[in-house]
Amino acid sequence: MQKYYTTILLLIMSNYAIGQEPKKAETVSINGKEIYYEVYGDGSPLFLLHGYSLTSKSWKAYVNDYRNEYEVYLVDLTGHGKSELFRSELSISDVAVDLNLLINYLDIDRIKAIGFSFGGDVLYQLALLNPSLIESMITIGAVGTWKVSDFQDYLNEFTYENRKNFPWLSDHSSDEQVKELMNQFKNYSILVTDKELQQIQPEVLIVLGDDDEGIDIMEVARARKNLRNSDLWVLPNVSHGAHEGVNKEEFIKKSKDFLTKQGSGSISK
Repeated sequence: MQKYYTTILLLIMSNYAIGQEPKKAETVSINGKEIYYEVYGDGSPLFLLHGYSLTSKSWKAYVNDYRNEYEVYLVDLTGHGKSELFRSELSISDVAVDLNLLINYLDIDRIKAIGFSFGGDVLYQLALLNPSLIESMITIGAVGTWKVSDFQDYLNEFTYENRKNFPWLSDHSSDEQVKELMNQFKNYSILVTDKELQQIQPEVLIVLGDDDEGIDIMEVARARKNLRNSDLWVLPNVSHGAHEGVNKEEFIKKSKDFLTKQGSGSISK
């Protein structure tokens, strides 16, 4: 558990080093909720989705790596950051509905996307909700199926009383929002069935650290077996944030190869 949160802390701290101004930033009313997003660069749309209890700021350090090839969208997913806090029980599929409606509002027909953890789970739901929307997607530390009840240590530690142990929570809009995020964590549960996995149309690159204690290897195998077009990239000696730290440069290169279909086909370990 401590290793998991140490990884997240390093991820957040590294992202404060790089700053740039978006060409557009606004909060819009989507599905009766206020949702915030930012836009950088030019090209085809690329959405970068953050993990649970993080915000779009966690992707800021990556914007300059993608903005010359893509129009990069950073979104504070429902309940996070500058978006409105949760008003009902956490549902990953409902978050995907809100994201889909935001993309409709933006008048975008096709996207590529990268999702970390919670953001990756949202992408699997989005691919089911709007099958023609996503051209290709990368998920990091996520295979679309996860429930926090399998990890009691996470529930015991990630509480409002322990909030000072998680400094990235200061990126959220209010103390009320932080409290709601931490209270809602107990409701984190999502399952993508074999049949649903088989229906997912985008090309998927699953990125994992081999020390990611939160990902069941059997679920990875099930996803690989049932996804119609997927690659798996396992990075050695890293935990949940497999795209960060010393792996960032290699991740950027391989993610670009995958998203532009310029790689050799499969992604090796």
